[in-house]
Amino acid sequence: MSLQGKTLFITGASRGIGREIALRAARDGANIVIAAKSAAPHPKLPGTIFSVAAEVEAAGGKALALEVDVRDEAIVRQALADANEHFGGIDALVNNAGAIKLTGVQHIELKRFDLMHQINTRAVLLCSQAALPYLKKSSGHILNLSPPLNLATKWFAQYSPYTVTKYGMSMLTLGMSEEFAAYDISVNSLWPQTMIATAAIEFQLGSRESFKHARTPAIMADAAHIILDSSGRSITGRLLIDEEILREHGTTEFSHYRYEPDSNATLIPDLFVD
Repeated sequence: MSLQGKTLFITGASRGIGREIALRAARDGANIVIAAKSAAPHPKLPGTIFSVAAEVEAAGGKALALEVDVRDEAIVRQALADANEHFGGIDALVNNAGAIKLTGVQHIELKRFDLMHQINTRAVLLCSQAALPYLKKSSGHILNLSPPLNLATKWFAQYSPYTVTKYGMSMLTLGMSEEFAAYDISVNSLWPQTMIATAAIEFQLGSRESFKHARTPAIMADAAHIILDSSGRSITGRLLIDEEILREHGTTEFSHYRYEPDSNATLIPDLFVD
């Protein structure tokens, strides 16, 4: 399995899972477009588009760092055109950028809901639409970082605004897989079985204490690699869990993905996973 010579356009790739997917593909010799807002260092979160571009190059890939706000249609369309021009095509779009606020309807500010809707749901539609002319030529992939459609009421009770925007991504996955079948484009979603240890989670929770109950982003990167390396539409229209797709392809041992490999602490399931 190899993504050598393939071009991946990854939103939100300056840190966390997006960065890990970029580095995993870079080890194959892939071309990576790091499309994120993080052009300047964040005071509390590590990583910029330029630092990840350097890491991609060091890992054996080729990099193009583009400052992209996925809410801005003109910027998104220009970024995809620039990526296509730079690398001579686009083989995969990874919609990884996301926004989260675990607040119910009663207390959420409309501007925060608008932000989540624009970055989670609307950006998947926009980026996929903008990438479509290039993916038609490559019979490529769209991968959305969104959950299974688990309609248990507990996922709506406390933070339905966030749930709605993430489920919107997954519903777009199902719709685009059918709509783009004529172009041999595969469209899937990927979500972690357990909490993933990222700087964004640390920032939101205020500490790394929960990391002993988490896995590293490497498990998501390895799962994404399987999907993006699949041929034709052999994998499409699926709302996949990282552990599920890895098991389907022969992985039976997952302890090395733990943030603390020697810990016996119980792993915490991610949101929307029973």
